[in-house]
Amino acid sequence: MAERSFALEVQDLRIGAGETFRGEGILAITKALLQSGVGYVAGYQGAPISHLMDVLSDAQDLLAELDVHFESSASEATAAATLAASVMYPIRGAVTWKSTAGTNVASDALSNLSSGGVKGGALIIIGEDYGEGSSIMQERSYAFAMKSQMWLLDPRPSLPCIVDMVEKGFELSEASSTPVMLQVRIRSCHLHGTFVARDNRRPTMTLDEATRSPQRDLSRIVLPPAAYVQEAEKLEQRWPAAVQYIREHRLNEFFDQPDADVGLILLGGLYNNTLRALMRLGLADLYGKTDIPLYVMNVAYPVIDDEVVEFCRGKKSVLVIEEGQPDYIEQAIGRILHRARIDCTLHGKDMLPMGGEYTVGVLTDGLRNLFVADAPDLLDGTARATNQPPITCAPQIAALKDSVPARPAGFCTGCPERPIFAAMKLVEKELGPHHIASDIGCHLFSILPPFNLGATTMGYGLAPASASAFSGDSRRKGRERKRTIAVMGDGGFWHNGLTSGIGNAVFNKNDDVTIIVDNYYSAATGGQDIPSSRSAPASRSTHHPISKAIEGVGVKWVREIDHTYDVGRMREVLSEALTTRESGPKVIVASSECMLNRQRREKPLKRKALKDGKRVVTQRFGVDEDVCTGDHECIRLSGCPSLSVKPSGDPLKEDPVASIDQSCVACGNCGEVADAAVLCPSFYRADAVVNAARSERWKHRIRSALIASVQQWREARRPVFS
Repeated sequence: MAERSFALEVQDLRIGAGETFRGEGILAITKALLQSGVGYVAGYQGAPISHLMDVLSDAQDLLAELDVHFESSASEATAAATLAASVMYPIRGAVTWKSTAGTNVASDALSNLSSGGVKGGALIIIGEDYGEGSSIMQERSYAFAMKSQMWLLDPRPSLPCIVDMVEKGFELSEASSTPVMLQVRIRSCHLHGTFVARDNRRPTMTLDEATRSPQRDLSRIVLPPAAYVQEAEKLEQRWPAAVQYIREHRLNEFFDQPDADVGLILLGGLYNNTLRALMRLGLADLYGKTDIPLYVMNVAYPVIDDEVVEFCRGKKSVLVIEEGQPDYIEQAIGRILHRARIDCTLHGKDMLPMGGEYTVGVLTDGLRNLFVADAPDLLDGTARATNQPPITCAPQIAALKDSVPARPAGFCTGCPERPIFAAMKLVEKELGPHHIASDIGCHLFSILPPFNLGATTMGYGLAPASASAFSGDSRRKGRERKRTIAVMGDGGFWHNGLTSGIGNAVFNKNDDVTIIVDNYYSAATGGQDIPSSRSAPASRSTHHPISKAIEGVGVKWVREIDHTYDVGRMREVLSEALTTRESGPKVIVASSECMLNRQRREKPLKRKALKDGKRVVTQRFGVDEDVCTGDHECIRLSGCPSLSVKPSGDPLKEDPVASIDQSCVACGNCGEVADAAVLCPSFYRADAVVNAARSERWKHRIRSALIASVQQWREARRPVFS
């Protein structure tokens, strides 16, 4: 169950030539694929590109009409391997995933694909996740393009430009027999705009037609001696063909001012931020008109020598704007200018930070440095007057850092993973600390307060593999050893963990503990279904228990917990796994539905029930202020966003008491933690009943009257102090 439905929006994908398409970037990319006559699409979800998979999933009817095959792949490597359909056949194919994490996984298939080359257009749409909002290591996709010689498109954040690059990307791939990468940043994925649509096209050859007429070309198979020929072909044939296509079809854009002494060379994806920075300096307007000449590289790789020389000739200096490091493009342009003997000062990382996201503020500072050094006349009085400080410098906002404490990222309200780590903290008090290998997914938040658990994270589904080094070393030396703990999600398990983690542990007779967090979905990527999901999607096979897969590769010690909120049970099983004398890998499958997806599923049903006048019960938890002592151990073992503190209101009780706000979803974790840790009994549950039965109303009236009479009696007996 994805985090949102595109059932209404996908109807717009049917519009024809001349009509105006309105929507966000993800929908525009999907429409461009259909207009390009794509034959198949595959991929693996991951921000910022997850919604592309969700859109395609909701557009199954339209894809079937056009004879386009779509599948949600088991991993990025699986998706990349499907592009093999474009190697021997003139079929256009597209795949998508999160980069660079996903490209790491897919690189083996991509290397083979790029070496052999393609006959049909092959487009790899990657969600570039670089910068402050990223959740992964800070790397760029550019290195993958250079390593395997795949052309890299970085379109200007504008729907017409993005759509054009998708369509031209297929043509470029076919013209040069090379796969093409199209990177879209988070702002491109979710920006809204319009473009003039064209008709959707059926693929020139369908997958079914290809299987009925199989083709085979030894020169396209990566096997010596063909592999050596393919390397030469890349340089002698494919590269010149790509450069010719890029120049003839003007994929890169010139926004020129003939008499300017300075210019900017920038990647297409950085165009909007650069323009906004120029606006701050009074050198551009809201409609894109600028006083500074721009060379916008919608094609990041390869760099087109003739275009660079044409742009730089006659200029005093040029600034290259590329995020991150190394400064690949700056080096390439420096080489081009040197060989062409162009007398132009080249700036780049000397004016801008070597690493980090190029926000508007960062670019404003860098551009100001350029103009002060090489074109001070541009920063006249008018320009300086428009140079306002960023909003974060406002005194009222700056003062917040002194009064509002920093809050680490954490689990959602009611997350079923929180009690797992509360149980681990309780076990830690009994058995001492253990080495804990973490994994990619929501459970990675356990590394941060209040749990502070986890020492390493090596990749999606690789937690058990990273822990195996400790197991092997200790066993060989024959010492009494302390078991390590690996935590892995159900998404990571099906992606990579079954073989590289569990299978590896069985094969090497490891004696450690793995906790598989099963929340029924690939929750961290947006709630998509996986093989162990308990939903019933029409186009996928689910309800495949994780425990059976584990037992199938040879694990003997397996425990299943179907209600992770039972902190006592979680603590008991984890303690057993860490202390049992039974050898071999020990796996705990801890299952409870992702609370976000549960709310998305249940709230519409509750609304309908209320509309139909049916009985609906809403649960809330609370804290009895008279009982709470202000110890706050419940918060240290929970960290739920709905659990906070407030003044007690009692002059004899100085410490603030625990408090639960209205965002509570009644998961019960706080009460379970308090019970398992033998804490105070201050938590209570309240049931709000709407459309209650007649008998319930009658009982409520009697209870209310009885409580009121007791309260009056107590007030009458309260002593009065003069």
